[in-house]
Amino acid sequence: MNLSFFDQFASPCFLGIPLILISMLFPALLLPTPNNRWITNRLFTLQSWFLHLITKQLMIPLNKNGHKWALILTSLMTMLLTINLLGLLPYTFTPTTQLSMNMALAFPLWLATLLTGLRNQPSTSLGHLLPEGTPTPLVPALILIETTSLLIRPLALGVRLTANLTAGHLLIQLISTASATLLPVMPTVSILTTLILLLLTILEVAVAMI
Repeated sequence: MNLSFFDQFASPCFLGIPLILISMLFPALLLPTPNNRWITNRLFTLQSWFLHLITKQLMIPLNKNGHKWALILTSLMTMLLTINLLGLLPYTFTPTTQLSMNMALAFPLWLATLLTGLRNQPSTSLGHLLPEGTPTPLVPALILIETTSLLIRPLALGVRLTANLTAGHLLIQLISTASATLLPVMPTVSILTTLILLLLTILEVAVAMI
């Protein structure tokens, strides 16, 4: 029973072949493909509005030189959002519960951001390692602490994302199993458990979008 709770986090296989790549690419098949017409149907209009909203929110803090990142950031945001939301459906697999995938996405983007900042604005980037007004005796220690914090940032954020998604999916499965088990014995408690499950599902949808 304990092992079955964690089976949902194992990469699905068919004839010994891992299907995680298919589960990552499948959400893209659900999105309508644009053609030479501006508007073809309501779904494409909604998709265009949603992509414009995401791109606008991502590009507001950046200057014009940073707008070249719009395509990769918007594509990554859309892929992760679709994968996380589809992973909440029954009998599905969420690739973002795998630490290997999160680290594979986090490390290159973190390194690209770090190197771009050091190349374009080296003084500002290095200035973040030492807060303004720091007493002189604390300068070496703070530089060491800030450098360590910067280097472990992708690992910390990747582990945090994996833990949040894994804990949420596990809680949903545990509570749903308890609700189904209690239904013939204690219907009232089962209904209350189902209400908790509904609230938790709403919370997990918010976590998946965040």
